[in-house]
Amino acid sequence: MRIACLGGGPAGLYFAISMKLQDPSHDIVVIERNRADDTFGWGVVLSDETLDNLAANDPVSAARIREHFAYWDDVAVVHKGVKTVSTGHGFCGIGRRQLLILLQARARELGVEMRFETDATQASIDRYRHEYDLVLAADGLNSRTRQTYAEHFKPDIDVRACKFVWLGTHQTFNDAFTFIFEKTEHGWVWAHAYQFDNDTATFIVECSEATWQAFGFGELSQQASIDVCERIFAKHLGGHPLMTNAHHVRGSAWINFPRVLCEQWRYENVVLMGDAAATAHFSIGSGSKLALESAIALANCLHSESSIATAVARYEEDRRFEVLRLQSAARNSTEWFEEVERYLDLDPVQFNYSLLTRSQRISHENLRVRDPQWLESAERWFQTQAGNPGSARAPMFAPYQLRDMTLTNRVVVSPMAQYKAIDGCPTDWHFSHYAERAKGGAGLVYTEMTCVSPTGRITPGCPGLYAPEHEAAWRRLCDFVHAETKAKLCAQLGHSGAKGSTQLGWEEMDAPLADGNWPLLSASAVPWAARNQVPKAMNRDDMDRVRDAFVSAAQMADRAGFDMIEIHAAHGYLLSSFITPLTNHRDDEYGDSLDNRLRYPLEVINAVRSVWPAHKPLSVRISANDWCGEEGITPDDAVEIAKRLRDAQVDIIDVSAGQTSPQAKPVYGRMFQTPFSDRIRNETPIATMAVGNIYQADHVNSILMAGRADLVCIARPHLADPYWLLHVAAGLGDSDVEWPAPYRAGADQLQRLAERGEGWV
Repeated sequence: MRIACLGGGPAGLYFAISMKLQDPSHDIVVIERNRADDTFGWGVVLSDETLDNLAANDPVSAARIREHFAYWDDVAVVHKGVKTVSTGHGFCGIGRRQLLILLQARARELGVEMRFETDATQASIDRYRHEYDLVLAADGLNSRTRQTYAEHFKPDIDVRACKFVWLGTHQTFNDAFTFIFEKTEHGWVWAHAYQFDNDTATFIVECSEATWQAFGFGELSQQASIDVCERIFAKHLGGHPLMTNAHHVRGSAWINFPRVLCEQWRYENVVLMGDAAATAHFSIGSGSKLALESAIALANCLHSESSIATAVARYEEDRRFEVLRLQSAARNSTEWFEEVERYLDLDPVQFNYSLLTRSQRISHENLRVRDPQWLESAERWFQTQAGNPGSARAPMFAPYQLRDMTLTNRVVVSPMAQYKAIDGCPTDWHFSHYAERAKGGAGLVYTEMTCVSPTGRITPGCPGLYAPEHEAAWRRLCDFVHAETKAKLCAQLGHSGAKGSTQLGWEEMDAPLADGNWPLLSASAVPWAARNQVPKAMNRDDMDRVRDAFVSAAQMADRAGFDMIEIHAAHGYLLSSFITPLTNHRDDEYGDSLDNRLRYPLEVINAVRSVWPAHKPLSVRISANDWCGEEGITPDDAVEIAKRLRDAQVDIIDVSAGQTSPQAKPVYGRMFQTPFSDRIRNETPIATMAVGNIYQADHVNSILMAGRADLVCIARPHLADPYWLLHVAAGLGDSDVEWPAPYRAGADQLQRLAERGEGWV
């Protein structure tokens, strides 16, 4: 096979090596525009896993590379003058120039031709496509090949917010991968530093666009810019200067990171690899990992498939998921650094934890494996902050207080519709359902959305709090839960708005009833969907009547014995229809601006707060993102909404998202709504609850420990297992969680089985 590798970086060289190892008869040429010893980076970071993959693929080059590695196991975070060190991270660094020299030598040994100082133009790239059986485009971030066939590769390039400059220093930072955060006269500036040979370290300086502008870095020469950075980090550099190897770049050499993602990686016999196909932010150090492992994968496919076409298709199929997974982690890490100023007031313990878990690749229990002593100290810190000094239990088992309500732990059973009420009255189903979840150990148990009027119901099966028999049924539940468990109960009060008069959840969701539909109200005469009825745009009398219904329901909730209430102002229901511009088309004082759109929801909240006892907490659920771009509620808006709710004496915000429009395009994933909670909590600030695809104890503990929420809502896992928290506690070896007295024998057995790594299934 005749192969042209465009780009003499790690991807192109290692692919050529991998191909020759499998079949020495391949005719391979590596074409590189720079000289053999040119390099414009400093160090390359690889993980132990990648080193093992290299050793399995080519033991010779892997052994040579290992000889030049600088290893470290620790991560150090310098913040507020405190240096926090954790261990067990297992990384290594090598100079990029040294890595290229080793790969070049290995490629020559195997008979790979290398042409340096040979620029690939659009014309020559197209010529190579016809002259060679395969063209590997490993020509980097600014890939000429990707540009030449852009209509086929369809690249999506997202230029990220922060500015950074890639420097080096002879202050080696040889004890740890080190993050340093310094507050300056123009804002925060931070550095990523790591050793890559005996006397040199990479030193990446990063800051926000606003700070970069305030320093005037864009107008400075490279040396002047370096001088400023040396001054900022002087106490960490030990007298060593900072250095640049980007003299070929005009100006200060600061850039914004471009995230590259291509819809296609192949066009006929041209294949993208490395940064040409996809980039991963330097803060997780996976760019070289992706390139080297992709090189191995493509070489294997070319020797296992029947044709080049099927091989490159298989390569893309096999590698895309892994690349996207790492890009997702890199995106999380990138966004954390872009928003780092919201976390810099955190205690150094919590800030360090937040940094370590920023990409979601490192979980709470994974940190325990890496550095159990540090994590235990962090858990002790968290418990002390929660008023439980001396304990080293996981964060999910820390108590939490809102006004006079104290929760035994931070786990919440989310409100989940049951559709089993009769004429708005909860039944034995509800009693059994909620009683079981309360016995299951969660600190707080929500009822499903409980409607404030018959026409405010979502479906005929939704419960209410608008009649004496409703109050009596809920009181029966509250009395039992308070007598038999330590759980607290929250009634979620809402009005369906335009999403009402629909079928039961297991029938056709959000579809109108076949018959017997009741009239609907909303902010504007905007139906939920084309099939749904057009609601009446509320007038002042309607607003007064619904407000008073919320007040009456709150008073009933108090008499029934609920410990807390939540007003549902999310998911496209009535109050949400006022908040989002997608459904609020009013031209009076309740429409147009965000302040106006919040006017009626705040009227309701203030009226409820005035009758709800002062010692009991009040929550509000919001949709923090309509998932409809700038046309709907955005996360920026959510912060402003949270501030208004805080001023209205709301104690905690239940931060959900979406379900306000059928046109929404949500981005799903693990804990996908937690970033909205994180932002509101740390920017407003106000206490928050995180919701949305949270299903493991690891998720709960990492969210709490990183300060991304104060409480964590678990939904569907509690449908599958009412005793989810008790089972989780046994798995974590926590024997302090309280089981109902009649069930303690089961607890003892479960804990013994868990200690032996066994279970009942």
